[in-house]
Amino acid sequence: MASPRAYLDLTVAEWLDALAASRGAPGGGSMLGIAVATAAAVLAMAARVSEDGGLAAQADALRARSAPLAQRDADTYDAALAVRDATEALRADRRDWAIGQAFARAAEPPLEIARVAADIAGLAEAIAAGGHPRVRADVVAAAALAAGAARGAVALVTVNLTVVDGDPRVADVERFARDAEHAFARIGQGTAG
Repeated sequence: MASPRAYLDLTVAEWLDALAASRGAPGGGSMLGIAVATAAAVLAMAARVSEDGGLAAQADALRARSAPLAQRDADTYDAALAVRDATEALRADRRDWAIGQAFARAAEPPLEIARVAADIAGLAEAIAAGGHPRVRADVVAAAALAAGAARGAVALVTVNLTVVDGDPRVADVERFARDAEHAFARIGQGTAG
């Protein structure tokens, strides 16, 4: 069950306790949401150190876009679990349809996590290309976190869409993960920009 306080209002210690005590939500998707917001915050810092207000503004926008995803993921997953539990008495076809719809909705937050993670990794590439050398390692770390979060989101989207053969969101999340991983690889090889 979701925390009665919004995840963004918790201390780090409270967040970790909520995650460790969870019986489903918050879970992996919420953790990935916090990870991408953290990566965006590090990029905002790196852009400011590099005195690039435009890139800092982009990083701030990505942080604002990603910050609510941890809560949204937990809420939609909790709702899917509630549908699963509430439909036990329905006929199998109606139950399967209701559960499939609920879990398809639960796939949306991790899909958005992957999308924003790819954007974060791309922004990291831009900051690495022209940023201050003293924050380059921070930028690499943020890109690595974004790439890892995007790849983790692939697993979550895929498992939530198991009843929908050929769902294009699986291909979308895979593409976002590849984009994030490629941006991170270019930064790590020193070819960013």
